[in-house]
Amino acid sequence: MSRIIAIIDGEHYPPVVREALAELAASHEVVAALFVGGSEKVDAADPAEYGVPLMRGADSSAVLRDAVATYAPEAAIDLSDEPVLSSARRFRLASVALELGLSYIGADFQFDPPLVEAETATPTLAVIGTGKRVGKTSVSAHLARLLQTGGARPVVLAMGRGGPAEPELLRGDEIALTTSDLLAFARQGRHASSDNYEDAVMARVPTVGCRRCGGGMAGSVFYSNVADGARLADELGLGLMILEGSGAAMPPVLADATVLVVGAAQGLGALTDYFGPLRLARADAVVIAGAEPALVDPAVVDALVAHARAERPEARVSAVTFRPRPLEPVAGLRAFLATTAPAALLPLLCAHLEAEHGCTIVAASANLSDRARLRDDIAAAAGTFDVLLTELKAAAIDVVAAAGEVAGVPTVLLDNVPVTVAGDDLDEGALALAALARTRAAMRGSDGN
Repeated sequence: MSRIIAIIDGEHYPPVVREALAELAASHEVVAALFVGGSEKVDAADPAEYGVPLMRGADSSAVLRDAVATYAPEAAIDLSDEPVLSSARRFRLASVALELGLSYIGADFQFDPPLVEAETATPTLAVIGTGKRVGKTSVSAHLARLLQTGGARPVVLAMGRGGPAEPELLRGDEIALTTSDLLAFARQGRHASSDNYEDAVMARVPTVGCRRCGGGMAGSVFYSNVADGARLADELGLGLMILEGSGAAMPPVLADATVLVVGAAQGLGALTDYFGPLRLARADAVVIAGAEPALVDPAVVDALVAHARAERPEARVSAVTFRPRPLEPVAGLRAFLATTAPAALLPLLCAHLEAEHGCTIVAASANLSDRARLRDDIAAAAGTFDVLLTELKAAAIDVVAAAGEVAGVPTVLLDNVPVTVAGDDLDEGALALAALARTRAAMRGSDGN
């Protein structure tokens, strides 16, 4: 019989709530009730009215934390309703419950804590996000590169919607993959722009690629081979495993420390709504990515930084932009640029490449994620460029590099380098995050967990 805490309100007549609690007691041990407000049908919440210990307070989330610490329930069952608990308040309570390891169950829903299917001997640093294309892979590869330089010996465990059927080890520290290699992989049926390829090429560290399908609201995946990938990465005996999320989904591997990447363009709701608070509660560092004035009002970035610091005062909070860096020299060449960045950023990115790397951008496309439009953009610029520049994402290999091969021009890959523009310096915090992960891994090892 599972131990549960019931969430109740004063909009329900107490005898009705007592009957519902009695129904619950037939299959659960009801250890307490959390009164979340409402006065239409009660003058004041009286513990004697409900027959179980009653907890209440102005901050229901804080009271729920106290209730969990006091009564150690396994789940919270919500017997409340609108208007006392709005959807927003309910998600905040659900975030607290899941953070503390409880399921949160209501009349027609159930949310469970994100799955942990594997625990590794290698210390782990998770890089998770609040959605797709917020910059997780760029941040993950950048951290891996910094940590490699700092002697941390990282391996990246990446999962993606296009990952391999069996976990795939790429020794990015030993072999420099070229666009010709990636084209050969694509012709074998692999998604050669998957995140593990990007990590191996950009960071030059070992990577293990995995696949996943389906993403839950709280971060779990419906299917993945990530647990097998974690065991493969663990066998390498390296110093740190970077667990790279996919979209808003989290790798189902125990994380010793966590970096949360938030898209600045998503706004404050990415941290305050739905399960944003759950993801923020896990964060030892927060990266507000894509903090471009051309895309996002600086006041929104300031609000994101302020909220993250208020909720996680011990965490490092950085706001970053991304700037392209060709992996090969392109000075003096006429270039076509393909990117997943919004079209509004194309002038800025083109100017950066010309000023910093000496090429001339003759045409640019923001359609790297739209194969048909990308082909049209490349065809329209045919004969005007000496080199194709592309991020290693989406259609970079099967469209851009393939078009370059046909045209007889090289394809040069671009690294998206995070540049701190506000808050704590991202680079300075990298080694501290690795040290935190190692400390926590040692603690769980000493506990026998």
